[in-house]
Amino acid sequence: MKSIIIASTSTIHGSGYLEYLMDELKVHFKSADEILFIPYARPGGISHEDYTKTASKAFNFIGKSVRGIHEYENAEDAIQNAQGIFVGGGNTFVLVTQLYKNQVLLPIKNAIEKGTPYLGTSAGSNICGLTMNTTNDMPIVYPPSFKTLGLVPFNINPHYLDPIVGSKHMGETRETRIKEFHAYNSQPVIGLREGSWIEVKGNKLTLKGKLDARIFEYNKVPYELGTNCDLGFLK
Repeated sequence: MKSIIIASTSTIHGSGYLEYLMDELKVHFKSADEILFIPYARPGGISHEDYTKTASKAFNFIGKSVRGIHEYENAEDAIQNAQGIFVGGGNTFVLVTQLYKNQVLLPIKNAIEKGTPYLGTSAGSNICGLTMNTTNDMPIVYPPSFKTLGLVPFNINPHYLDPIVGSKHMGETRETRIKEFHAYNSQPVIGLREGSWIEVKGNKLTLKGKLDARIFEYNKVPYELGTNCDLGFLK
């Protein structure tokens, strides 16, 4: 059975790395002693080693060890033998490029579908959707494809921001960008606000966290969906 946490972010304001999710992660990774961390997204361009240390420090609080995929000679074997998988945030273009380059996108999908628990934050959440096309990141590298894991039947926009009333900013809002996406694509998009996540248990998809999500469906007016609501209708 699929067991997935698709989180908007790794860190919320005033909280440590993954701290707001720790109670969930204790349960989510209860059968795993070691987590396989995939640091390919490299936030701020940091090294794989430094990024893995950040993840390791966080998981130490719940008694889990962490090992980076870059430490293995064979990345596919590492995924097949993983007790749990965590893909961190950063730049989605960099992440997807590396997943294709190292030929691990399909092995990750297969492992998850066989029941390996998965955690994605930010870029690691973006790749759970049908494509990465609703990322907020700059296209600093060119991936072979925008197609991603397709673990859920929609796209995700992590870190979703609402328009600020009275703001003098003249650029596009997130809602405008997603409407642009729907001028060329028809799959739904979930605007996932900071501190919210999607829980996947088998075929059941549920919005979790304290905040509502903004739902964008093709040729429909965007609307709000409350926490603890079922997302299985979005196809």
